[in-house]
Amino acid sequence: MRTFVNESSEDYLETILILSKRLPVVRAVDIANEMGFKKSSVSVAMKNLRERNHITTTEAGFIYLTEDGQAIAERVLERHEFLTNWLTSMGVPDDIATEDACKLEHVLSSESYDAIKRIAK
Repeated sequence: MRTFVNESSEDYLETILILSKRLPVVRAVDIANEMGFKKSSVSVAMKNLRERNHITTTEAGFIYLTEDGQAIAERVLERHEFLTNWLTSMGVPDDIATEDACKLEHVLSSESYDAIKRIAK
């Protein structure tokens, strides 16, 4: 059983994972720029993620996913990519598919998501 992670936390973890693939190090300012949030909002979110042991930070302000944070981020990103591709394959415009996938990735149960994946193949 996985611990409950709210949608906002999942979005932050997913963003950290995406940025970590693009940048040598991830900082709060990078997350703020990517998500369009104020750095102060990101700082509060990073504090919460640190307290839940989803990230670690260095003295220099570099942000790293913990094993748990990485697992959550990878699950959310995989869902996002799959759902976006699935929706676009049915003719949904790219921008709408991306937006809808972002909403669906958080609310679909594992059972429903697995059933969609089976049918889509």
